[in-house]
Amino acid sequence: MDLILNRMDYLQVGVTSQKTMKLIPASRHRATQKVVIGDHDGVVMCFGMKKGEAAAVFKTLPGPKIARLELGGVINTPQEKIFIAAASEIRGFTKRGKQFLSFETNLTESIKAMHISGSDLFLSASYIYNHYCDCKDQHYYLSGDKINDVICLPVERLSRITPVLACQDRVLRVLQGSDVMYAVEVPGPPTVLALHNGNGGNQDFIFHKSTMCFNSDSGEDLLFGTSDGKLALIQITTSKPVRKWEIQNEKKRGGILCIDSFDIVGDGVKDLLVGRDDGMVEVYSFDNANEPVLRFDQMLSESVTSIQGGCVGKDSYDEIVVSTYSGWVTGLTTEPIHKESGPGEELKINQEMQNKISSLRNELEHLQYKVLQERENYQQSSQSSKAKSAVPSFGINDKFTLNKDDASYSLILEVQTAIDNVLIQSDVPIDLLDVDKNSAVVSFSSCDSESNDNFLLATYRCQADTTRLELKIRSIEGQYGTLQAYVTPRIQPKTCQVRQYHIKPLSLHQRTHFIDHDRKGEGVFKSDNISTISILKDVLSKEATKRKINLNISYEINEVSVKHTLKLIHPKLEYQLLLAKKVQLIDALKELQIHEGNTNFLIPEYHCILEEADHLQEEYKKQPAHLERLYGMITDLFIDKFKFKGTNVKTKVPLLLEILDSYDQNALISFFDAA
Repeated sequence: MDLILNRMDYLQVGVTSQKTMKLIPASRHRATQKVVIGDHDGVVMCFGMKKGEAAAVFKTLPGPKIARLELGGVINTPQEKIFIAAASEIRGFTKRGKQFLSFETNLTESIKAMHISGSDLFLSASYIYNHYCDCKDQHYYLSGDKINDVICLPVERLSRITPVLACQDRVLRVLQGSDVMYAVEVPGPPTVLALHNGNGGNQDFIFHKSTMCFNSDSGEDLLFGTSDGKLALIQITTSKPVRKWEIQNEKKRGGILCIDSFDIVGDGVKDLLVGRDDGMVEVYSFDNANEPVLRFDQMLSESVTSIQGGCVGKDSYDEIVVSTYSGWVTGLTTEPIHKESGPGEELKINQEMQNKISSLRNELEHLQYKVLQERENYQQSSQSSKAKSAVPSFGINDKFTLNKDDASYSLILEVQTAIDNVLIQSDVPIDLLDVDKNSAVVSFSSCDSESNDNFLLATYRCQADTTRLELKIRSIEGQYGTLQAYVTPRIQPKTCQVRQYHIKPLSLHQRTHFIDHDRKGEGVFKSDNISTISILKDVLSKEATKRKINLNISYEINEVSVKHTLKLIHPKLEYQLLLAKKVQLIDALKELQIHEGNTNFLIPEYHCILEEADHLQEEYKKQPAHLERLYGMITDLFIDKFKFKGTNVKTKVPLLLEILDSYDQNALISFFDAA
């Protein structure tokens, strides 16, 4: 990773949504470009840089929250027209700010995603997709799950209209008219779609590291990013999908919110620019085999909502321009900070810097004076009998997602201003796990779970500049309820917002897409784990009784499945037992080392434990009660196996726990069989 980029903060607007910032095409190659951005205040702002300062080209009046911003125009001409989606309306502006379009779609839901292609407009609300041509309704589709993004393959290259929907149920739906041509299951919930190379991957040729090679791609290449941080390329043909490559999220980074293609490396091949919800910006280049290779990454302090490659700060210096959740527009530029210059030039640069610092100080003093003045006015008016109380509003960007790799949930809370504290409350038993990125101090309060179903009360006190908090939570399958987060920011007067998250009965399961649609009025549930079937039976019976629904449940148990489930648990249980054993030995071994002065007399296994002591203790600390959870799973499996036979074996649980303490897989399986 030899790419060096320097950060430049340009300006701050209001809170921004995903994909609401674009760079307007320049009149000549590598000339400075204008930036256009829309925010939650409903303001569209276009600005350019003049003498190192952001200068507004135009700025609209406030209005409904802007959910998407796209550039459009006549096909095969510069895409300079600005289109925004706000509530159920589409508005269009020229690059000078003159409004030329106001189209009310009459959708019952607010628009969440938009794509423009010539005179074709592709929109999606939460579950509804619409296609308009010249503002006339053409096609419609109702999705079975939430639509996160919409795109259309380039019609100028394919001579056909092929919209693609990114849906929350881990599926890309490829449409033809109002029908699904086919669906593509992907490895995580897709959050963003982008055309590869910005045009579907169709180039006459590409020049790569002194090698001229022809690219036969047909404009069907589509990039997608997922909420669990995976990035992949897929070819959307007329008959079936062709998977090309996939990047796993091995470093456990945030979900992907935005993608762009731009040659920031300068080797003649467009690179992939990726923005994530944990603030990470990444650049991927392509090797000789057209496989992506990470060339650059940089962490920003908040989620990246839009990313574009271009030239904004200075002519001839390419850069990556990003917008963040709280509205910052930031450039990562190839322009070097320190330049070689003569004595006169150095004096000039220093003088310019001093002038800029002086100007910023004056502006800061003016703002501080205004804040102080307004605070005094507020205090005086609040004492008046005619005063009206007003709660200050603030935006929260939250996400509650399952991490299937470690069977935990990630709760991300992001606020447009600094967070003071977050109170977590749950009416079901859950564990809070350590997160490396989290610098907040947590404290726990005692709960009375018997009288008021309150199993957890925890408070996270944040540092002064924290705007984003990430928590990891592990639930117990079969125990379902509600998790609540009370978020209090550092604003006056004090105010708080509450967010609720439902913990489902099968909270650690995810959707499958292989379903027999010919069955009517019945559901068939299959699982390797009897406990899963037991949870489903209990929940369905409880809900049917509550709603006075007649429900007939029959079940068929395969004895072999119990051994199979125990064998699936075996590697995890064995690893956790060994880890716990090693951690227990660390203090004794360290005491021996201090007493004897050396460790030459120890066997190699104990030597290894001492050398890896810090790593072992850190790993053990990250997974509190994990061993107890595995014990609980095996205990539930034992009870559920015999529950379906009408036998209560709870009196034999202590004997089962004794066998687990001196764990042997064969002895455990024999106990299950003998009982």
